[in-house]
Amino acid sequence: MLTEDGKNLYVSYDEYHNLIEKLAIKIYQSGWDFDNILCLARGGLRLGDILSRIFDRPLAIMSTTCYRSDAGFVQSKLDVAHYITTPKGEIGGKVLLLDDLADSGLTLSVVMQQLKANYLQITELRSAVIWTKAASTFKPDYCVDFLTGNPWIHQPFEVYDALRPAQLLDKWRI
Repeated sequence: MLTEDGKNLYVSYDEYHNLIEKLAIKIYQSGWDFDNILCLARGGLRLGDILSRIFDRPLAIMSTTCYRSDAGFVQSKLDVAHYITTPKGEIGGKVLLLDDLADSGLTLSVVMQQLKANYLQITELRSAVIWTKAASTFKPDYCVDFLTGNPWIHQPFEVYDALRPAQLLDKWRI
C-alpha cells in the first residue's frame, strides 16, 4: 500500500509472495529458458529461493550490501562478494540474476559488469526484480512494478532488521 504522500510503500507477506509469482509468470511468458538463477543477497534471497523451486533450476548466491546503517535506511558504499556460492562448481550458461529492486541501479549495474568481465562461462545474462524505481539508471529485463516516484519500500521481513535475540527472548518467554 502506497501512502498518500507517495514516500512509503508498505508490502504485506501476501502481497510480496504474489509479486514474486507475477515475476515468475513474466519470465515464463517471455519464453526464455535459463540454466541457473543467481540471487543477490540479501534482497534477492527470497526471490531466488522461490523462483528456483518454481523453475526447478539451481540457485547460486552472491552477497552484496549497500544498506547497512539505521536498520537498513542509510545507504553506504557498495560491497560485492568476490565469490559466488553455487552447487554446480562455477556458474555458467544462461543466468537469471535476481534482486528485489532496482533502486538507484548501482548494485545491478556493477554486478552485471563484474559477471560479464569475470565469468566468461556465462553465455547469456538477464536480470529480474520486483520493483524498478524511476530514478534507477539500470533497467532490468523483467520487472513487476515500475514506481514513478521514489518511495521507501517497507518489505514485510524488515521487522527483523531491528530485532535482537534478547527481544525475542522477552517476546517468547512463558
